Amino acid sequence: MKVDCPCSDLITGPSDEEFRRAVSALKQGGIVAFPTETFYGLAVDPFNEKALADLFRLKGRPLHKPFLVLIQNEDQLPRLARFIPSVYRPLMKAFWPGPLTLVFPAVSTLSPALTGADRAGIGVRISSHPVARVFGQLWGGPLTATSANLSGMVAARTADEVRRFFGEGVACVLNGGQSPGRKSSTVVGLSQGKLQLIRAGVIDFSALNQGGKDEG
Repeated sequence: MKVDCPCSDLITGPSDEEFRRAVSALKQGGIVAFPTETFYGLAVDPFNEKALADLFRLKGRPLHKPFLVLIQNEDQLPRLARFIPSVYRPLMKAFWPGPLTLVFPAVSTLSPALTGADRAGIGVRISSHPVARVFGQLWGGPLTATSANLSGMVAARTADEVRRFFGEGVACVLNGGQSPGRKSSTVVGLSQGKLQLIRAGVIDFSALNQGGKDEG
């Protein structure tokens, strides 16, 4: 789907009208690119199966690989997670908003496109990037934030790179300048109640690992 969005290369970031058009694109099932504190991400409505399928096709991503999801606040977690493991609470307090993705026990009704083949977990974080924050707040709910790249390739760090990678496959690009683009978010899950590093990233695992068992 192509939705008109004249997102220009603005140093000051997207205008109110550009944000409005981006939200409209999501509502219509489109894919929106936006900057995060790591790379540019690709957003769709995580509860729209067709939009998720379009996102898989755009990236050429294997169907068994899940998508992570951004939320704007902890009040949105019950839509995605069955509960918050107690060992996660200090991490959420210390590192959210920021480049830490936590894998929560997933609500059973979520699409396997979000959870992966085992349907057990859902990766969630809160972005610290101002454009991502405004976009998410205007959207008013969770949204996907998979990296803006073809599967297995380096992710986009600028709006121009997004356009070059995907062309009209992306309905709208919110230009927030160049993202840091050094590492992806650190992804952490649980194994037998202890923190488990799933993907190394911006935050060093040694800063996260408390070594204690989860009680909840």
